[in-house]
Amino acid sequence: MNYRKFDLEERLIDFGVLIIEASEKMPKTAAGRHLADQLLRSGTAPALIYGEAQAAESKKDFIHKMKVAHKELRETSINLRMLLKAKMLVDELLLSESRQLVAIFQKSIDTAKGGAD
Repeated sequence: MNYRKFDLEERLIDFGVLIIEASEKMPKTAAGRHLADQLLRSGTAPALIYGEAQAAESKKDFIHKMKVAHKELRETSINLRMLLKAKMLVDELLLSESRQLVAIFQKSIDTAKGGAD
């Protein structure tokens, strides 16, 4: 994914699409279905939650929604790590993108809060 103009919403949508595609390729075993379902939920949620954050009613509401999206991204990243270790998914780039998005959201939250928790 190469973004000339940084557009977080579009990046999150693209990430969600990649998650959808990855979940469809997962093994049809009990573990594969379980992790695919969880990956689908946590990996597509950030784009939707970010849309809510853009319409936040206050700074506090914005920070809260960004924290929820951040949690979903962290969950997705851990799920991808498990899938890679279990050799159920081979997509290091997807894991890299999830880690980058986690870092972007952490920085955005810190900036919105003024750098302090």
